[in-house]
This record gives sequence, structure tokens and C-alpha cells, in this order.
Amino acid sequence: MTLFSPAAHAQPFFLKAAAGERYCLFHPAAGLCRGGMVYLHPFGEEMNKSRRMAALQARALAAQGIAVLQIDLYGCGDSGGDFADARWEHWLDDAALGCQWLAARLGRPVGLWGLRLGALLALDYARRQSERGAAAPQRLLLWQPVHSGSAFLTQFLRLRMANAMLAEDGAQKTGTAALREQLRAGEALEVAGYELAPELAGALDALELAKLPAPPCPVHWFDVVAAEGRPLAPASAKLTAAWLEQGVALQAQAVAGQQFWGTQEIAICEALIEASSAALGDGAGLGATGVGNANNDGANGILDNAANGAGDKAGGDGIRERRHAI
Repeated sequence: MTLFSPAAHAQPFFLKAAAGERYCLFHPAAGLCRGGMVYLHPFGEEMNKSRRMAALQARALAAQGIAVLQIDLYGCGDSGGDFADARWEHWLDDAALGCQWLAARLGRPVGLWGLRLGALLALDYARRQSERGAAAPQRLLLWQPVHSGSAFLTQFLRLRMANAMLAEDGAQKTGTAALREQLRAGEALEVAGYELAPELAGALDALELAKLPAPPCPVHWFDVVAAEGRPLAPASAKLTAAWLEQGVALQAQAVAGQQFWGTQEIAICEALIEASSAALGDGAGLGATGVGNANNDGANGILDNAANGAGDKAGGDGIRERRHAI
């Protein structure tokens, strides 16, 4: 099976939620269903940049028997609600909604797959489930997780500063500290076409991955690096090592490729699709945990015991740009 061989056609639908509806794409498993994953997308324009990669990976997993549900969170993409009204709790509820729907559809527990802020959302959802004594995700597939919500918010606010300097009134310069003061005072801010609510900004500011409890389920962690042979980012290496010491069933890898969520043009990272498909492939397990590079076959064993998944290299379902994103 090649990386881009065709898979079943995605099925779009709207899922009823407490507030409005959520736009979803369901990728049914080809043949015998071996499991399911709910995809949580990244924030802002990173979502639009990542549509193609998400669709290709979803198809690859579906082709190897893992059903995937892509869900546009509240106020994002084609889902109901305005981005200005989005709250972190809304997105946690949407993660639960997606898991409940897919688990009921498949008749089995499902996992979460998150990219960037979506990965942090998946980990926070796992924490919330554990604190409530509820079922945790069956496993987590994490692509380049955001480590610090505060640092991420700072980067986002800098987009407003850059736009202000390019505008006619650019002489009036405002730093991120002043913008945070406006948010704390209850003022919403328009940043790069997105109206950021103070409540959402406050939730992001308080999120630190290192302060969350260790995940209560198996984890597949992937960082995208510039060249083969480079290790995980230092923050990722430190955190995953700590989780291993706490007994988390974890496999972490660095894969070489473009950081597609931030490129000027739409890009893909084939190595990430291949490694993720192998990690979740038939027969792949978490018996041998560890940290390594994708090009190092002996680092943790997850590239040796699974067939690659499949997707469609040509454009397709779920790849078109959306006006809003998380």
C-alpha cells in the first residue's frame, strides 16, 4: 500500500451540540475497523494551513482500518457560533462531543489526535476526564504540541502589533503587555481578522503543558524538525522524559519536514504521515516506549511493525480554506 493510495470518501455532516451545530468530516475505516480517532485542529490560520495534511492523514488512517472524525470546533471553520464567542470550555465540550459520537458509531473507545493548540486541547481534555473519573481517550496522537499557552498568546498578539505598524496610524505602537491589559480589562481585540475574547485569552494564558498531570493513556508524540537526525525540541525531550519516568506509555519521535502549519504556501510533511500511520498501524503497540528520531529505526520500534497508511495526494474533502479557525 502506498502513502497516497485512495481511501474511502469522507462523509460531511453537521453534529448537533448544546450551542448550534458542529461541522464534521467522518472518514470510515476501510475493511475491518480497528479503532477510531477524533482530530482537534490548531488555532487561527494554522488550521487553514493544515487542512491538507489533516485530510491526508485522516485518509491514511482510514485506509488501514482506523476511522477518523474531523470536527470544526465552536466558532471555527463551518461550525456554528462566532469566533468572538468561543471559549476554551466550549472546545473541551466539543472534544467530548466528538469522542462520544465516534465511540457510539464504532461501538468502542476512541482516541484523540491534536495538532499544535489542538494537541494541548487534547491533553487538557484528558486531564478533565481523569479529574471527573470519566473515561480517558483510548490514546493520544500529538503533533507538535504547544507547550505554553501564554507564549502562544504572545505570538498571536504580535500579529496585531505588526499590522498596526504597517497601518497608516502605525505611529501608535502597542506592546503585548499593553494588549494583555486591555484583555484583562474586558476588552476584546481584533487580531489578524479574529476577534479574541478576554475569556479565551485568559484561558490560553493559564495553560502550561508542563503543569498538566501526566496523561492517563498511551501517547504518540511527534515533533517536526528541519533535518533528519535532529532530536526532539529540548522542551519536548524534557517533558516526554518526565512522563516516561511517571510510567506513561509513550513513544516520541522527531520527523524531518516542513512545519506546514506555518508555511507561506500549503505544504505537506510525508514523513509525519508515514510515521503516524506506522505508530497506529496494525500490530503497532506501546510495549517498547522511548524517544527517538523517525530515521532511527531502532529508537523505539514503532516504524518496524506496521504498514503505512494511505491518503489521496490530489486535493479533496476537508482541504478547502475556512473563514474562521481555532
